Amino acid sequence: MAAQEPHAGGAFGSDRFGQKAEAFARFFGTPQFLIGQTLIVGVWVALNAAVVALRWDPYPFILLNLLFSTQAAYAAPLILLAQTRQADRDKAHAESIEQHRELASQHQERQEEMLIKVAHKLEALLSENTDLTRQDKELTESVEKLTREVHARVLGSGGS
Repeated sequence: MAAQEPHAGGAFGSDRFGQKAEAFARFFGTPQFLIGQTLIVGVWVALNAAVVALRWDPYPFILLNLLFSTQAAYAAPLILLAQTRQADRDKAHAESIEQHRELASQHQERQEEMLIKVAHKLEALLSENTDLTRQDKELTESVEKLTREVHARVLGSGGS
């Protein structure tokens, strides 16, 4: 079973909807949005307070409050959706890092096991080499001893 992108076709519909919702939620935190909203509210209040003929929303600005409430009703779920999607991405990224660390650790353990095996083989070869060197020395000493004995007998026999 292949891993799915977080929220792809989930409770909030298609992934395209989720991406658009995230973009919209991110826009809420930008200076452009805050400055733009402040200017709109300032103009709204100024026109409704100063120009009597244009009063479509007199003080206490019930229509403006309704617009803010509607905006908040949509903004809050969109912001939560964006946070949930980001948390899912963060979780997937953290799991990926953990999996990478696990694989690296396993690889390191295999390397250490191989090094230990190689060290044991080298130790065994060194031990065999030492045994062969000892045997060579013993044989060389035996040959030297036999050569002296043969030499002594040949010289001892030839001189009689």
